[in-house]
Amino acid sequence: MNPIKAASVQFNHKPGDTSYNMGKIREFASSAADRQVDLLVFPEMCITGYWHVRKLSKDQIEELAESVPSGPSTRELISLASRYNMTIGAGLIERAGDGTLYNTYIAAMPNGETAFHRKLHCFISEHMSSGNRFTVFDIPQGARVGILTCYDNNIIENVRITALQGTDILLAPHQTGGCNSPSPRCMGTIDRQLWEEREKNPSAIEAVFRGPKGRGWLMHWLPSRAHDNGMFLIFSNGVGVDDDEVRTGNAMILDPYGDILAETWKAQDAMVIAELDPGILHQCTGRRWQKSRRPDLYGPLTEFTGREQDTRTVRFTFE
Repeated sequence: MNPIKAASVQFNHKPGDTSYNMGKIREFASSAADRQVDLLVFPEMCITGYWHVRKLSKDQIEELAESVPSGPSTRELISLASRYNMTIGAGLIERAGDGTLYNTYIAAMPNGETAFHRKLHCFISEHMSSGNRFTVFDIPQGARVGILTCYDNNIIENVRITALQGTDILLAPHQTGGCNSPSPRCMGTIDRQLWEEREKNPSAIEAVFRGPKGRGWLMHWLPSRAHDNGMFLIFSNGVGVDDDEVRTGNAMILDPYGDILAETWKAQDAMVIAELDPGILHQCTGRRWQKSRRPDLYGPLTEFTGREQDTRTVRFTFE
């Protein structure tokens, strides 16, 4: 891996407003270029909008969906990547050639190539399907990159498999924090008035974003994904009102020890930037531990226990 200057963006997308959302991406891409960023990471489904999709009919979702990589948003991402000589990741709804709808994350590279990841654990809509492959690829800036979208990162096997494919940097785009979670000690909804009054009383909402509904929840598990698997991790997230929930932002970049290189808890659109030093990868704890693996013992990991459920059942019940 070469030294990489990476950036993670949080922004408050507008539901269903692709034009507005792509405008925000253009603004951040230009700002990142001014700071010589090599790798720019935007949130999950930030092009189409996210949480409102659960209420849409199949026809309405299809109106938002685009082909990948031939659709207009992907083409514009490729154009921006080429113009600014950076790799840019952003998420949307994909309509595949057979008509299947996916929560897809695109990485557009300055050489005109793309990689894309179909979320493995899609629950946003009964009309959308989950992907069935892992996504690891090389970027022209000289690093091996993997993508896991939001809930994909909660399942530790997904991150380990991605690591075993040689990932140096994991892109972890999200729309999370402030969720109405069934777990009593996990997240929880945020009073929308705090967001509406964020300019008048920024300390109030920042305290919530840094607490158990936002950063506090992430710190229970996100650093371990980076540390245990010996990779840099770029966490990008929505911020602000997302239909009937308030996303907590908390954009951050972590090193292979799980330490935070850059982060924000501001209640606003923001970008954080960090230098990724490849020198710390070689002997980091997670990579050394992987050398002691005993795959001959791991057969039970591929066997069904009978407790498995579709992600929609675990995370979300349709009304």
